[in-house]
Amino acid sequence: MKQENNIQIEIENNIALLTICREKQLNALNQSVLNHLSITLDDLAEDPTVRALIITGKGDKAFVAGADIKEFQHLNTQEGYELAKNGQENVFDKIENFSKPIIAAVNGYALGGGLELAIACHIRVASKSAKLGFPECSLGLIPGYGGTQRLGQLIGKGNALEMILTGSMLNVEKSEKLGLINKISDDKNILVDAKKMAQACIKNSPKALASAIKCINKSFHKKGFESEKTEFSKLFNTDDFKEGVLAFLEKRRPNY
Repeated sequence: MKQENNIQIEIENNIALLTICREKQLNALNQSVLNHLSITLDDLAEDPTVRALIITGKGDKAFVAGADIKEFQHLNTQEGYELAKNGQENVFDKIENFSKPIIAAVNGYALGGGLELAIACHIRVASKSAKLGFPECSLGLIPGYGGTQRLGQLIGKGNALEMILTGSMLNVEKSEKLGLINKISDDKNILVDAKKMAQACIKNSPKALASAIKCINKSFHKKGFESEKTEFSKLFNTDDFKEGVLAFLEKRRPNY
């Protein structure tokens, strides 16, 4: 087992388990975690002993409860664009296009950037207590790490619009019905079930798996990601964003 910079890696039977270890912060994604996720993904991609990857969060409360909003508070438009660009290109696109199967073990809250992380993975297993949602519009923002693009691919345009525009949080039963997750697991067995899913994948040809991932991803139009980065960054200059983040940090409802 190896742990460094809030990222823990354990490799067993050709399956790497990557755990985000910021339990007190509900495993929220800050820039340090994103940077080290990018480095770790590169290392695992080159490791011939790793044939599948599972991503999860430390503890039983949260997979990843979102991005670290405190880091967003004083960003301007250009900085917001770079935030989305770096996140998309260095982590979330890297996960989606990883040549080995990646399974998200969603053990609790997967909100905002955490849900974007989960839907960038190829397969999602979720515990019965998991809650999934995109609350960004309540902060005066939109999902900026690919969420506006990948969500509709999974659950359809109408359901994606409802989920993002209302900011509603879904339980696992509704999430499975929509196609947002692939399998519901008991809270205590989520890693067991995720490993079974990984084992089912790696029984097959590694080269065929890589080709399948590449071809399936290419079936979706990618230009929307550029639009997402642009619109995401524009919102950093709005009064709605300033009020939304301030209200979040002050633990009150925003006044729009």
